[in-house]
Amino acid sequence: MTSTGSRRSVVAGTVLGSLLLSSCVIGGGGESAPKASDGKVSGSITFQTWNLKNEKFTSYFNTLIASFEKAHPGTDIKWVDQPAEGYQDKLSADAAAGSLPDVVDMGPEAAYTLARAGVLLDLGKADPGAEEKYLDKAWQAMTFDGLGGGTYGYPWYLNTGPSFFNKELLKKCALDPAELPTTYDELFDQAETMADNCPDVAMIARMPAIETFGEYGVPLMDKAGEKFTYNDAKGVELVERFRALYAKKGLTEEALNNLQTKEVEEFKAGRLAYLPGSSYTLTDLKETAPDVYKNLAIGARISNGSPNMYIESLVVNAQSEHPALARAFAKYVTNSANQLAFARKASVFPSSAGTLDDPYFTEDDGDPATQVRIESTAQVKKAVVWWPPAFSGSADSETLREQIAQALLGKKSVKAALDASVKYSDERLETNG
Repeated sequence: MTSTGSRRSVVAGTVLGSLLLSSCVIGGGGESAPKASDGKVSGSITFQTWNLKNEKFTSYFNTLIASFEKAHPGTDIKWVDQPAEGYQDKLSADAAAGSLPDVVDMGPEAAYTLARAGVLLDLGKADPGAEEKYLDKAWQAMTFDGLGGGTYGYPWYLNTGPSFFNKELLKKCALDPAELPTTYDELFDQAETMADNCPDVAMIARMPAIETFGEYGVPLMDKAGEKFTYNDAKGVELVERFRALYAKKGLTEEALNNLQTKEVEEFKAGRLAYLPGSSYTLTDLKETAPDVYKNLAIGARISNGSPNMYIESLVVNAQSEHPALARAFAKYVTNSANQLAFARKASVFPSSAGTLDDPYFTEDDGDPATQVRIESTAQVKKAVVWWPPAFSGSADSETLREQIAQALLGKKSVKAALDASVKYSDERLETNG
């Protein structure tokens, strides 16, 4: 399973364009109507996951499906799994071809794109009362203001994580490992101290992404979900901190193009002091970077308010031949008992109401992995999915990163850079809406 933090929607432009252009045929504007609605939980459907058919999870899903079929005679669930690479492209291609599976694993950005084209069922309308079975913020993450407030996915699993620090580097650069930063001001202050004392290493190795703006306290969109607003004074303030750090050589020119994978590599190599992680980062570091693991400090996720989290959901194809079965199975996979079982197996967090109060997420046994889980659970309870679903595809992210890089290089002002990024994203919304 890929890192949730890296599971962002990258939709091929040509396929996405054809899908959106065809939305008037499919339904358009989020208005979706299933082919059949007899209300019978019967028939055969296809359930698609994302990079989960492997040694770790195959038995779990086979047992899950067998239990559902036993409880619902006359049903048949065909499980298919797609590899991580190219997943979003395949979703768009299948939707455009009318061959999207009945129940599909995806995040808010991909769901927003398909819902806008009329491909997904509005579960708020099709399944009244389902909302109360999930955490409010998880349900809201799949509710799209820009599409009239429809809800297009049953929340499944969540992920966030603490911050990881290299204590050896902190000490070397005159920073106290007992005083870990928790806010962005503290992080930037310590990054500048590190730049002054240790020019050969760094605290930060990547440009801010859209969720960074949310964690910093920047309003990302207007209330209607129709315009981006991260170019306001608070957004400029955030990027100015990056520019100041770059001027002090606390951020390398190479970092202007770094992606998450490069950031992780730098941390594992002992050249980076801070890494925003997830619930399974600790295990990865223990297995692949033992020297860094020995010097690890674990702190809260950096934020000025609510920390960021990521969410995966199960959506229902609006054109399913058996919508009642599709809804029933998606709700079964995402009920509290099954979410808890999957969360324990996958090192993620459940989105079902009340499940985070299970002792597995609250009781400390002294193990470092348990410490990370408890810390992350506390964060999940106050976290927000900051990535706006309308900020989808690689184009928005790449444009934001490129514009910020130009500002740091002195080719334009920070305000002009953010204005250009917002203008680009707004135009994409208008063109594709």
